[in-house]
Amino acid sequence: MRVAFVLGTTSGGTGRHVRMLAEGLTRRGHQVLVAGPRSVEEQFTYGETGARFVEVAVADRPRPVADVRAVLALRRVTRDADVVHAHGLRAGALAALGTWGRRGSPVAAGTSRQRRSLVALGASGRRRSLVVTLHNALTAGGLVGFVYGVLERIVARRADRVLVVSPDLGERMTRLGARDVRAALVPAPPLRPAKRTPREVADELGAGERPVLLTVARLAQQKGLETLLDVAAGPWEEAPAELGVATGPRGEAPDDGKGRAGVGRPLFVVAGEGPLRGELERRIAAEGLPVMLLGNRDDVPDLLGAATAAVTATRWEGQPLSIREALMAGKPVIATAVGGIPEIVGDAGILVPYGDVPALRAAVRMLLEEPGTAERLAAAAVRRGQEMPDGDEAVESVLHVYEVP
Repeated sequence: MRVAFVLGTTSGGTGRHVRMLAEGLTRRGHQVLVAGPRSVEEQFTYGETGARFVEVAVADRPRPVADVRAVLALRRVTRDADVVHAHGLRAGALAALGTWGRRGSPVAAGTSRQRRSLVALGASGRRRSLVVTLHNALTAGGLVGFVYGVLERIVARRADRVLVVSPDLGERMTRLGARDVRAALVPAPPLRPAKRTPREVADELGAGERPVLLTVARLAQQKGLETLLDVAAGPWEEAPAELGVATGPRGEAPDDGKGRAGVGRPLFVVAGEGPLRGELERRIAAEGLPVMLLGNRDDVPDLLGAATAAVTATRWEGQPLSIREALMAGKPVIATAVGGIPEIVGDAGILVPYGDVPALRAAVRMLLEEPGTAERLAAAAVRRGQEMPDGDEAVESVLHVYEVP
């Protein structure tokens, strides 16, 4: 089988997912082509998997002239593919437009039966398929939201199959007219072993005996980091009585100078980089928040080893690698109940509504202060981590999707 992957600018999970699929397919004897910006080849080295890489400038935002060129380029480089599998909404829409005239456009000559046959067949004479995996949802409105909606309709109406990383995405694409919507299987790679002890990492962070709460996220609007900073700001002296945590005679926390219940005010640690760094740094400094921005890190397993829990306040996520890594490390998760997160976390964490600062702070307090909670959730995290699908299962899953007529 000849498979052409199409993707746009990415520096994270989408690029790694495509590399994993390309490697698995070439190992099974399939011919694989990857089309995308030069930057993704430089970062993910698809050529090393046995795939052929072709540079196509799929931009991360609308650029009319560049987009027309990308559509024409995709039309050319995917001509002989049996399956075109695009990843991401923009890549999916451009790939769909790139197949225009070969699959779904009117054919001027011939009988109606001949036209239908020509539409259904690719250059090789075999049935062609366009598969689109949607890895993200839009969290902004305005003109961006309008353009996003147009791209969604293109994908819904022209893709043979749409794979989604969360149920809400699937429901939306079905409403928009997608004919065949399925859950995408996006595994996390095996977690690398930590190179340092938790004590060494805690000392580097200056955490002392305080609990470390780790967030791995790009410093961008989608990740809800302003909510995380609101949580870090406190007040920590208020007891979450609704969660059944013991309090003093007037409802206050018993304080030994280290914080309520002796656990100490937690240190919030954020690993990641992004456009909001300056804004976040200014607020952290102005309010003296117990938050450290570490930038991009290649020692996430070490950080997880030192963390009491992983925390995310994100507006939306599909199947985030950071949460799956936390579970594989046996760490409880405190997260917003959005996108595909509830399905991943299961009983290994505490879920709260997006943007609900009191609820998120109460969840942190519950984990840190309620006897047995952290241990119970950590044991559940170990179980969930062991249940995570691996790369072979993901490759077999897409092969099944490709082979469905």
